[in-house]
Amino acid sequence: MENQTQVSEFILTGLTSLRGLQQFLFVIFLMLYLVSLLGNSAIVTVVIAEPRLHTPMYFFLGNLSCLDIFYSTVTVPKMLSGFLSQYQAISFPGCLTQLHFFHFLGSSEAMLLAVMAYDRYVAICNPLRYTAIMNQRTCLLLASATWATGFLHALMHSVMTSRLHFCGPNHIHHFFCDIKPLLNLACSRTHLNLRLLNIVTGGIVIGPFILTVFSYLYIISFLFLKVQSWEGRRKAFSTCASHLTVVALLYVPVIFNYVPPSTHYSPEWDMIATLMYSVITSVLNPLIYTLRNEEVKCSLRKALGTKLFLVRIPIKRVFCL
Repeated sequence: MENQTQVSEFILTGLTSLRGLQQFLFVIFLMLYLVSLLGNSAIVTVVIAEPRLHTPMYFFLGNLSCLDIFYSTVTVPKMLSGFLSQYQAISFPGCLTQLHFFHFLGSSEAMLLAVMAYDRYVAICNPLRYTAIMNQRTCLLLASATWATGFLHALMHSVMTSRLHFCGPNHIHHFFCDIKPLLNLACSRTHLNLRLLNIVTGGIVIGPFILTVFSYLYIISFLFLKVQSWEGRRKAFSTCASHLTVVALLYVPVIFNYVPPSTHYSPEWDMIATLMYSVITSVLNPLIYTLRNEEVKCSLRKALGTKLFLVRIPIKRVFCL
């Protein structure tokens, strides 16, 4: 049977066609990408190297940082190359690959945030059974389930998109290959794809969000009804504040982007929302956790202090010689 896909490559129009603005945006997003890589890599390294951070909370934080590294890497390098060249082409297999990993990592992150909210719920509302409930096996199962579910969710969209017929035009009004702009270019029927996008992807977004909201509603009611000490409430809210901030940064643009019916598609809003949860959030996440978490800050200072000490030793020896 002859392959119906006639379009062999797509052209990404990017964020803007203004050459001067492209150069400015290249510098800005390159700096943001490097900050994201450095910050998230630092958290992963510290969580692995520091024994006192080998707890469920920091295990999930390390997973979140890994997801952020890969998540921004899926879109930002291609976007940066587009700022440097007028012709930003991507092959059809490359487009499907980018689409797959974007939704794989994004949906995994959404579910991981719900798992982290459950972890905070158990730690605050059931502290005596925390180590028994959130044991190593449970943490590994929860983390594996988020990654596996995200992969299967993305695989569904990749397979369904690969079966569509593209006969032109081939200009994608976006800075990467996402489902909505691709469906707008399809020559065949996209009714089933849209239904899956609205129902399945909407469920992937709304489901974990509802679980997160209920977890924190229960935590808040528990603190006000069962915890009499203001100091105890303050410590509990302090441990949750970083996670709540990250949840808001991710879910607000994602819900506005994927939950409304896909027939009301706006390329401009889609690109702005995607930049928020794929680039900006991955930059802010390590800053939020390091600025508000004393254990992470102490571990980072300890690691940096040790490295600086090791660097100074050979320098002093050289001067002594």
